[in-house]
This record gives sequence, C-alpha cells and structure tokens, in this order.
Amino acid sequence: MIRHLRRHSRQLLSPETWRTRLLFWTGATLMGLLASLFALGASRAGDIFRSEILSRSPLLPFLITPLGLGLIAFVTSRYVKGAQGSGIPQAIAALSMREHATRRMVLSFRIAIGKILLTILGLLCGASIGREGPTVHVGASIMFGLERFGRFPYHYLDRGLILAGGAAGIAAAFNTPLAGIMFAIEEMGRSFEERNSGTLITAVFLAGIITVAIQGNYTYFGITDVQLQIHQIFLPIVTCGLIGGILGGLFSTGLIVGSRRLARFYRCCPVRVAMVAGLAVALIGYLSGGLTYGTGYEQAKLLVTGQGEMPLDFSILKLLATIASYLSGIPGGIFAPSLATGAGVGSTIAHWLPDLPVQAVVILGMVGYFTGVVQTPMTAFIIVLEMTEDSAMVLPIMATAFLAFAASRLVCPTAIYQALAEDFLTRAPGQNPG
Repeated sequence: MIRHLRRHSRQLLSPETWRTRLLFWTGATLMGLLASLFALGASRAGDIFRSEILSRSPLLPFLITPLGLGLIAFVTSRYVKGAQGSGIPQAIAALSMREHATRRMVLSFRIAIGKILLTILGLLCGASIGREGPTVHVGASIMFGLERFGRFPYHYLDRGLILAGGAAGIAAAFNTPLAGIMFAIEEMGRSFEERNSGTLITAVFLAGIITVAIQGNYTYFGITDVQLQIHQIFLPIVTCGLIGGILGGLFSTGLIVGSRRLARFYRCCPVRVAMVAGLAVALIGYLSGGLTYGTGYEQAKLLVTGQGEMPLDFSILKLLATIASYLSGIPGGIFAPSLATGAGVGSTIAHWLPDLPVQAVVILGMVGYFTGVVQTPMTAFIIVLEMTEDSAMVLPIMATAFLAFAASRLVCPTAIYQALAEDFLTRAPGQNPG
C-alpha cells in the first residue's frame, strides 16, 4: 500500500506528467477557441450571403453558388484531402485505423484549419451546410495532433484523444456539454472504454468554459416553456416519431447511396460534381424564396420560439438542398440543416393537428427527424433538450426520439456516420471496414 502511494506520488509530481496535462489542457482550450471563432465566422458568412448577394438579386446565386462550390472542391481535392463532408465519419473511421500514418490522412492540424475556412466559404456561397459536424472533425484533429508535442500515457492515446476532441467539438458547437459526452459514447465510441471518461469530461469542460467566455452562456434556440397535457401527448409523439424518423432515414439513405455512386466522379472530376450540385442548391434556393440557403438556424429558431412560420414545402426543399450540398463533396455538416428540416417537419405536422401547441409539435418534429438522420436517440434527446431548456417536454422528446430511431432503422439499417466511416476505411491503405 505504502509502495503504491509512493509510486502514485512520484507520478503526480513528475514534470513529465504535468507537461502532458498542460499540453492536453492547452489542446482542449484551443478547441474551445477555434469552435467559437468558427461559430462567429460561420454566422458572419451567412449574413454576408443574404445581405450582399441574395438581397441584390435572387438570380445571383445561380452564378455565385456553383462557382464557389467548384472552387472549394478544387481546393479540398488538391490541398486538404480528407476534409470533405461532415468530418464525423472521418473521426469515427480514425478510431478503427491501426496505423498513425493512416489516421493522419483524415486527422491533422492542416485539415482542421482547412475545414474551418472552407466550411465558412461554403456558407458564404449559400450552401445548405452546418458547422457542428465539422467542429467535431476539428476537435478530433486538434486533440490527435497533440501527440507530436508530447508522450501521452496509454489512456490518453488514440481513442481517448479522438473521442475527447469529438465530444469537445459537439459541446462547444451547441453549448451542450452533456450532449457532447453522450455523442462521443453513443456515436463515435460504440465500444466506449471507462478509462476514457476522465479525458472526455476534462476536454468537454475546458472547451465549454472557453466557448462560454467568448460567446456567453447562451441557449442555442433560446429558452422555451411550452408543454403538452397528458391527454395531448400520444398523437404528436407517434406522428412526429414515425414521420420524422422515416424522412430522416430516407435522407440518410440518399446521402449514403449518393456518396457511393459519386465516389469515382469525386476522384476524376470533383469540380464538375460540385458545380452541378451548386446549380441544384441555387435552383432549390430560388424555389424556396431564399429560405433554404445556409445553416437554417434562423428559420429553425423562428419555428421553435413561435416567432414566425415557414411555408409547408420548406422542410422538403431544405432536405433536398442539404442533400445537394453534401453530395457536392465540399466540407460542411448536416446537423444544423437537419434541425431546421426537422423543425419544418414539425411545423407541417402542426397544421394537421390544430388543437395542439404549435411549438411543442415543432420541437417533437425536430427531434424526430434529427434522430432519424443520425440514429443516436440519446444524443438527439439531450441535444434538443439542452438547446431549448424545456424541462416540461422531457418525456415527449425522449419517447419521440426512440420511436424515430426505430422507424429510421426500417429504411436505413446502418447509421449514416457509421456507413460513411466504413467507406473511408475501405479506401484507406491497409484497412478494412471490419
């Protein structure tokens, strides 16, 4: 016992131990700083697109969007390979890669910086993408890249660093620390190990503190206090769970199948693919009256807070714009656009259920569709609950999430991020999906 205490004491006071901890804390702090700057840059890019491009002429995106997406695809394929798409599949794939050299193909400081700049540029061109998934990729890249500067103990290495970076990314992107931890366990770490728990929590805490210090202690969609009475609960849960889950599953299937069929075109002519997708994004944006461009955050917030309405076709057009944007091959995530699409689904369902509180149905539609897309019911439940701080909706949100998960699996048996991660593993040298 005394020998054990002495050994533990020597480790605790070891300069190398403290150097490792300081390096890890610095990485988590940097993650929070980059996530905050990413959020501010993404928001500003969306504002510029609306005020300087869309407001001048609704036809201008037919030129700006395809040319911009083509440029982004060129830079991505030439200088930052591995930065395309959401980035969450790359982080998940890296957990199964056996060689560090292979992991560096999808996780690096260069990819992290490229991911931020090119996602912001995509929003500047009107793409229907989000920054939240890319923030996970940035976090995993930053934390994994720390190995170059210090010798980390076993429980920090490999899975621990990548999981911690991913969890910190979600926490910092949405200001939802519990969702960050749950996402790392439920989605990224299907075989989560207990020794990683302290690493995760430390990274999430530090990234969250920095985010709050820069952006304030905000709630993503603002605080809502809507609730459903006991006799009102069953119908919206079933409707939003089934419709949201099936639509989300169809969306994910479309991305999986589309990505695989376009794989060879991404290799031979990525710019052409991006420009065609950009034309599709512009056309959908024109048909929607400009509502489908960007993250969809403003539209979702209006619906969730009850401050506005959207056309009945908003959810379908936003879904199509997000598919086109993702299949363009540029960096950009699907979290925020999926939340906006889900809010639109809930708004449409609320028209069919006029006797129920509209905001409550919007929230259930959002969690139903979002769960259907990502197929992580606990993460979806926690993330929506933290984003609205509506404790009265805990049970309906949870029930809708699990029903949507079951419905989504009927049309999309493999979760989207897992399926896309397998594709990265298949293409990586010396790897296989198993």
